[in-house]
Amino acid sequence: MGEIQLMKGNEAIAEAAIRAGCDAYFGYPITPQSEILEYLAAANPEKRTGMIVLQAESELAAINMVYGAAAAGKKVMTTSSSPGISLMQEGLSYMAGAQLPGVIVNVVRGGPGLGTIQPSQSDYFQSTKGGGHGDYRLLVLAPASVQEMSDHVKLAFDLAFKYRNPVLILTDGLIGQMMEKVELFDPVPRSKTLPDWAACGKKGRPHNIITSLHLDAYEHEKMNQKLKEKYALMQKNEVRYETYYCEDADYLIVAYGASARISQKTVTLARNRGIKLGLLRPITLFPFPSEAIARLAAQLNGILSVEMSHGQMVEDVLLATRQYPALRVEHFGRFGGVVHTPEEILEAFIKLFIQLN
Repeated sequence: MGEIQLMKGNEAIAEAAIRAGCDAYFGYPITPQSEILEYLAAANPEKRTGMIVLQAESELAAINMVYGAAAAGKKVMTTSSSPGISLMQEGLSYMAGAQLPGVIVNVVRGGPGLGTIQPSQSDYFQSTKGGGHGDYRLLVLAPASVQEMSDHVKLAFDLAFKYRNPVLILTDGLIGQMMEKVELFDPVPRSKTLPDWAACGKKGRPHNIITSLHLDAYEHEKMNQKLKEKYALMQKNEVRYETYYCEDADYLIVAYGASARISQKTVTLARNRGIKLGLLRPITLFPFPSEAIARLAAQLNGILSVEMSHGQMVEDVLLATRQYPALRVEHFGRFGGVVHTPEEILEAFIKLFIQLN
């Protein structure tokens, strides 16, 4: 068993970055994720592992520092919250186009605009559809506990280098601020070798050119085709999800992150009333567990997408169930920073699926 501590979700991310062998962190404070930078500054990781921690002058500077360090083959990370992540979109598009690995954490707060510092899940579209310009995808992980906040950092670095692609950990202020017991993984030594594609000095080999710029349209099309094939490989190999009481379910909730934790209690409340309700929790939002939802759809009378938003993930649920046009798919959400309760979700479910039948 690894070392056990009581930690905030934000603290777990910071400690996991050190233990995952991260070479450098560049970030800028913004509520509700400022504890990540604060923890890293206090933990003195340069002394522990040699990891560099630097507060950049802005989110724009931070993502471009990440780009530069990633181009040199280093394990590098940044974190922010919704408006800050919006500022990073150009850099994220550049990283995806240049096929650079990196880990980005978004501790989501309510929007649009400056919004509120309270938790939300309204950045789903931005995260899963490519918030910047061009045809690209980020691999998106959605932790639902402080334990997963830690575990997903290590996983994110592994996936980033496996696919040479940025990986986004999409969480929210609820999980970032809550405290839970965490079993920390054993430290991974910082790598002493660099990938063969890294721009780290020529040293008797051909140039390694890191760029997303291809002025010849046909060459650029080839690069886009290569990216498309890579994203298809992610969809084939990296889908992750969790099910709860789905074996005999007549109805299904689909929810991720904090909403999934809350919805788990809703399933218990429904079962106590004789309603066969189950829960599917996507762990990867891209790639989305469409096939798993489609398999369950054959036995279901209805699906409720529960999100802290106007309704964004519900569009992917609808796509996953398009072969069952008679199946009702509905959305329930609170937004603007309001967190729903298990009882509210159950009440909405009953109104939508039980009372109308």
